[in-house]
This record gives sequence, C-alpha cells and structure tokens, in this order.
Amino acid sequence: MKQAVKIEFGDFQTPLALAKEVCSLLVQKGVKAQAVLEPTCGVGAFLSAAAAAFPKARLLGWDINPDYVKQTKSALKESGVGKRASVSVQDFFVHDWEAELVEIRGSILVLGNLPWVTNATVSGMNGSNLPAKENFQGFRGIEARTGKSNFDISEWMLIRLVKALRGRSATIAMFCKTGTARKLLRFAWQNDGRIAAASLYRIDAKKHFGASVDACLLLATTGQAGPAEAKVFDDLSAKRAAATLGLAGQDLVYDIRTYRRLKHLEGLCPYQWRSGVKHDCASVMELRRSNGHGLQNKLGEHVNVEQDYLFPLLKCSDLANGRIEPQRFVIVTQRRVGEDTSAIKKKAPRTWRYLDSHRILFEARKSSIYSSRMPFALFGIGDYAFAPWKVAVSGLHRTPRFALIGPVDEKPVLFDDTCYFVPFQDEYEARVVAEIMNSEECKEFLTSLTFTDSKRPITVELLQRLNIRALAEDCGLAGEWAASRNRGVHYAEQPASMQAEFVMERPAA
Repeated sequence: MKQAVKIEFGDFQTPLALAKEVCSLLVQKGVKAQAVLEPTCGVGAFLSAAAAAFPKARLLGWDINPDYVKQTKSALKESGVGKRASVSVQDFFVHDWEAELVEIRGSILVLGNLPWVTNATVSGMNGSNLPAKENFQGFRGIEARTGKSNFDISEWMLIRLVKALRGRSATIAMFCKTGTARKLLRFAWQNDGRIAAASLYRIDAKKHFGASVDACLLLATTGQAGPAEAKVFDDLSAKRAAATLGLAGQDLVYDIRTYRRLKHLEGLCPYQWRSGVKHDCASVMELRRSNGHGLQNKLGEHVNVEQDYLFPLLKCSDLANGRIEPQRFVIVTQRRVGEDTSAIKKKAPRTWRYLDSHRILFEARKSSIYSSRMPFALFGIGDYAFAPWKVAVSGLHRTPRFALIGPVDEKPVLFDDTCYFVPFQDEYEARVVAEIMNSEECKEFLTSLTFTDSKRPITVELLQRLNIRALAEDCGLAGEWAASRNRGVHYAEQPASMQAEFVMERPAA
C-alpha cells in the first residue's frame, strides 16, 4: 500500500499473533460471543483469531478496501470457517450500524483495530476517509479553532458504535490510542453510553505496529451503566492493575483512588493560569546570541533590531530542566491581542524592516486565529505577560516542575505557548506560591490527576483545579500565603473566550 494511502486510512494491520493473544484474554475473562463483528477488518487477523477462540460464533467483517475483503474471505475459507463468515465491502462512515446490530441475535463481541489517524491529518492530505462534518465534541468559538476540535477518526467511530449498541449487552475489544480510549469512556460516562465495566491494557505500539504512540486494548462491556472508572493494566498479561482511572465530576483523573483521598485539594484556583505567547513563526521571532556578539535567528541570519520589542524567552524544556536564565529572546509585536502593529514602523524601524522582510512566513501561518489580523500579530498576549514575577511550568513534560521567574535586565521574561504561568507584581507572593506548587502534597495530587501519556500532561484546566488555600494548609504555608495575598497586586481575569488552550498535535502515526 502506498504510504499516503496508508496514512489517510490509518492502516496499521494487526499481527495475527497479537490478535490471538487478545482473543485468549477475552476467553480468560469469560467473554461469550454468538456473533463476532470486526467493523474494519483489514486482512482479517482478528476474525481468524476469533474463529478459533469462539468456535460457534458467526464471523462478520467489513472493510472499505476490496482487496482486504478478498484476502479475509480467502483466509477464513482456508481455515475451514468460511461457512459461518460473512465479509463485505463497506464504508464505516455511511453504514447504518443500528440497523445492522438490531438484526443480530445473541451475545455480541465487537473487536478490531480502528484507523490510527486524526481528522486534521486526513483533511490536510485532502483525503476523503472522514465522517460527515460535525462538531460532535461540542467545542465552540476559539476552542474549535485552536486545535481542540481535532480528533482521532477512531474516537468518532467508537462513539458511533457505542451509540449503536446502547441498551444492548455486548463486549467491545478495540486497539486504539490510549488517549482515544479515555475520550470514548468519558463520552460514554457523561452521555449515558451504558458502559457496565471497562479496562485498558497497554500495548507496545512500536513493537507491533511501528507506531510511536501510546496505545492500548480497550475492553468494555455495554448494556447498563456501571461505575465510571476503569482499571489500567501495563500489558495484556498483567494480573494486577497499575492504576484505576475514573470520572471526577466532568473530568477524568488518572488515579481515582488517590484523587478521592485528596479531593479536598481541588477547588477553584484563586489565580488565573495563562499560556505563553503564540506566534507560530519561531524561525523569525525567536533569536539567540551569536557567539556572544549580536543576534541570530533560526534561519541562520544575523539580526539587528531595537531593544523595544525584544524580551528574554524561556521554553518548556528550559522550565522542565531547571534552566531559568534565558538564552533566547522573542520579538513581541503587541501588548494585547488585536493591537495595531503599525507603530513599530516608526518607533523601531529596524525591527519593522526585519519582520517585513519575512512577511511571507507570517502570511503562511495556518492557524485561523491570525486571519484578518494585524501584520505580525501574536496570540496569548496581554498585560499579564509583562508582569515582573511569574510562577511557570512546562505543559509538555510528565513531571511538573514549577519555576520562580523574575525579570532579567529589568525586562519581564516571556514564555512560549508550551508553558503555563501565573503573573505576579510582588516577589514575595510569587515565592510563596512557587513553594506551595512544588510541595509534596501538590505533587501527589497532580499525579492523581495527570495522564502522562497525553500530548500535554499539564493543562490550564488542570491547574485551575488546584485549591491553593487547601494546599497551603496541608504543606504548612497557610500563614505565609495569607500574608502574601494581603500585600500582592493581582491581575484582573481575562474573559474565558481568550483563555483557550493551544493544543499541539503530534504527527499522526
């Protein structure tokens, strides 16, 4: 199969040995199946494995690829189970799954390996392997424009199957990205998907599929509502769960047991966490010292600009590794979103000429947040970005490390949009909050909330759940924090519509 087609269809065929291991697990778990369905059967590894594991079950398979359907039919016929098998060409996205399932009698097992590709990847290739356009996740406004509306095709497909099975007793056993499995469970638990029980079994996607993603076998039974939690096992042969994820209010947490013990530490954070500046033009906007003399951009060009719009910059790798002395600089063209940038031309003509010489790169920025805006516009910028003191953390690293950051050469330090921070005018308050955030109590609570395999383990939403008052009491800093609050000058909160998180998507496997 050509690489482009493989990517569009998320085509990662399941090795037969792995399919057999899954079916063996299902038998050990006591799963019964009078009908085995594989909605995207590919070359039929799961149907072949299920034929042996469930010797009396009907075998039903579909795939959009006629060649795969032909191969699957041939394999089942050769193994002597062709008479109880039905495999046909079908587009998952247009098939009437409710009508299909209502005709099937007895216990149902839906298993397989759905496409490992995002809608953004397929759209970017001008591909057609997509469901009809709909905002099924319910995102609105800027959230739908800055990445949150991107989703794995398998997420849409799993939700489609759960909806079709609602009220019907069945077992689902599907390989998918671990994040996709969690999203499906969250959707089902919040929307009466009637998940009676669920568990996740991690797999080595690199070994089995050559895909550098966190993946798992999602195992769920449907038909009635059960507890909104799922055990997580380290591999298919594990006997004891490594953790139990669950739904806490409207959010999933990694360790529901620890969360319940520390639930008093959750609340509405009195500070507004912010994301760093977003420009999507690092090759031009981010500069470094060149051999101790002058500045150089990522294009290798020597840059001569005024200091007015130049600020020290820290990135997520700096914060995560304790590097708090900035080695980079960023050109900041605005003090607030939407500000007219034409003043740069008069106030800092060298800066304007430099930016203008790379105008084509700015105009090539794909995000719609820059459309119809001022030249060289930024996002994630406001008065808070220029606060002298900040407590900051990387959004991309598994272990949160909160850094106290002060001004450098009388200029505030800025962060890129992979970082989150709280701004402070008062150094003492910033120091107290940094100590609270780095306390063992805070670390344990954050660990219970955080999914370390996520693209961004740390998010604004997660940080806003921290009850600083309760954390201060638990770690013995209640008096210091109260005193700091009385002397601090605090920033007014920005409207929620301007606080959307910028989600970074890893390239689809």
